[in-house]
Amino acid sequence: MRRREFITLVGGAAAGWPLAARGQQKTLPVIGFMSSRSSEDSQSVLAGFRKGLSESGIVEGKDVVIEFRWAGGDFGRLPALAAELVRDRVAVIVAAGAEPPALAAKTATSTIPIVFVSGDPINAGLVASLNRPGGNATGVYNLVNELELKQLGLLHELFPGATLFGVLLDPKFRGADRQVAGLRAAANTIGQPLTFLNASTNAELDAALSALRQHPVTAMLVLGDPFFDTNRNKIIAFAAEQKLPAMYHFREYVVDGGLMSYGTSLGEAYREAGIYATKILNGAKPSDLPVLQSTKIELVINLKTAKTLGLTIPASFLSLADELID
Repeated sequence: MRRREFITLVGGAAAGWPLAARGQQKTLPVIGFMSSRSSEDSQSVLAGFRKGLSESGIVEGKDVVIEFRWAGGDFGRLPALAAELVRDRVAVIVAAGAEPPALAAKTATSTIPIVFVSGDPINAGLVASLNRPGGNATGVYNLVNELELKQLGLLHELFPGATLFGVLLDPKFRGADRQVAGLRAAANTIGQPLTFLNASTNAELDAALSALRQHPVTAMLVLGDPFFDTNRNKIIAFAAEQKLPAMYHFREYVVDGGLMSYGTSLGEAYREAGIYATKILNGAKPSDLPVLQSTKIELVINLKTAKTLGLTIPASFLSLADELID
């Protein structure tokens, strides 16, 4: 049995245990942490969230219990996971990994407070406004897809004579049509040809990567999506094998060997979510907590990967980086 299967079985069994049967945990408030990602690719997320709790004076296991639910990149599992947390009567639901978990939680309950880390929450229908959310949900507006045009621009700046960029896209991700339209318009403006490769399942991802081998692409842009986050090691390994420079949306890809990323700090976004979860546990209402907006945006470059790819990055481009990883 593979390790992931074992974790899934154990997690599923634990979800079925009544709260009253969990010893001393029964007296503690419970945070339901539900993510469209997997636990393996969410360590920086969890570290940031726990830091927010700690900074607010909350100690996990002493002051609060956290019940985890992981969808592993499969959005179709989220409604059932949200329903489980509602049945367990958790004190607050933290919805992590873009809009789908927050929407599933909001569909499952109109009374349990929800703290999300999501893309545009107004467009998604999660809140009425950023300053006055209304309802039972608030959280952090995490800029991800809004930065993709800048990612394309940075790739073009690094490879101004590129014949073709490959773009890895999940067509089932909310807002995929807007992603494609925005990138095509931007690419036309700068005269940069793109080829889009769709993947929503493991089999489709394998097929998309195989198709990339047949295209004369200069570099690859991986769009923001929890499914890709869950499969980031496979994508990074493919890029290394093909000696293909790639731009990603989170620093975690670069730490794991990807070439570069331009995006928000996940650790900071989830630290804020931990602070908000604590405020709600202390009696605050989501409707009274304005939606925060992620402001820490960073360009990260892995110099070791650049050397492995045989890529010389100009000093002028390196000077733009917020972090260089050796």
